Amino acid sequence: MPKAELILLVVGVLLLLSVLAAKLGGRLGVPGLLLFLAIGMLAGSDGPGGIWFDNYALAQFVGTVALVFILYSGGLFTRWSAVRPILGAGLSLATLGVLFTMLLTGAFARYVLELGWLEALLLGAIVSSTDASAVFSVLRERAVRLRRHLKPLLEFESGTNDPMAIFLTVGLTTLLTQPAASGGQVLLLFVQQMTLGLLLGYLLGWGAVWLLRRLRLGFDGLYAVLSITLMLLVFSITAVLGGSGFLAAYVAGVVVGNQDFPRKTALLSFHEGMSWLMEIGLFLTLGLLVFPSQLPGVALPALLLSVFLMGVARPVAVFLSLPTARFGWNEKAFIAWVGLRGAIPIVLATFPLLAGVEAAQKIFNVTFFVVLFSVLVQGTTLPWVARLLRVRAEDEVPLSLAKEA
Repeated sequence: MPKAELILLVVGVLLLLSVLAAKLGGRLGVPGLLLFLAIGMLAGSDGPGGIWFDNYALAQFVGTVALVFILYSGGLFTRWSAVRPILGAGLSLATLGVLFTMLLTGAFARYVLELGWLEALLLGAIVSSTDASAVFSVLRERAVRLRRHLKPLLEFESGTNDPMAIFLTVGLTTLLTQPAASGGQVLLLFVQQMTLGLLLGYLLGWGAVWLLRRLRLGFDGLYAVLSITLMLLVFSITAVLGGSGFLAAYVAGVVVGNQDFPRKTALLSFHEGMSWLMEIGLFLTLGLLVFPSQLPGVALPALLLSVFLMGVARPVAVFLSLPTARFGWNEKAFIAWVGLRGAIPIVLATFPLLAGVEAAQKIFNVTFFVVLFSVLVQGTTLPWVARLLRVRAEDEVPLSLAKEA
């Protein structure tokens, strides 16, 4: 067992490199998560770092904790006044959009990867959720401002589609590993998880607001501890009662973030820093987890799947989920291109590995390749695509001029 000081030295160096990479990546137009993953891969067993790490259970635990922090922080910074007008569209993208993406991607993977139907749909479910955190970091660095209703829609989708993807992944894994389970049972579990997630997230969120307003602590630092405690309780209580803890964490974050309470500004700043730390730690862990030497074996089918996901499955899912004329074709096309895959699919790919699904290792390697390709292609071209499709704030025609026209 390495000494504690050596472990802390390695962790400190990796974190420092990640912070510098985030700054450099923003200037180059490359999402930071791509560089975080690259640093983890270089430090891993196949890289010069030589750190052997193949503990999928630990990686899944780290991913769960990190996702709770990230979703809660995303909720804290979600303005309800901006979300309300696009609530229906956001929910449609977060549910139907994920479902359509899973079905289309799964059907394509069935033949390209020669998987069984359930295994192919499982792969489709794993890569069905989007990660907009990297998108907005690139857009901020490149000073690209989106039209006023696009930004909240994309933020809301990224915060609410993860629970859907998690449920589909767990449900299909259950069907693969427990032959006695039925589709009806899985559907009932979905209704239960989503209903309890929304309800308990809302109620416990208001309970957190009540405590933050009334509890007087002797030290300012304890308010950050209290906030983390409330966040973890929201997630764990909901999960123990059979609901989606991830959805509850996001909903509670929205409730808390839209209310006033003492030291709110300081707590928001604290959670923003924690969200970055969790994001970096998650990407580094997943970079360590992958064995790059195994990727060439799935490179060609994974490349075809990546192109299909970006060019067919995601666009079709977006256009089917947003059938109204409220969004123009150019806005829908941009929403489709923002379907960036991040760390969550890699975390979800550990579920079938731990459950003993037969094709789990192939699914994990393909998922990692899809994420790398998505971040590299979509992440680096977002500013150019936004300009091409004219969805920037400066491209929006003022209402007065539109009436005159």
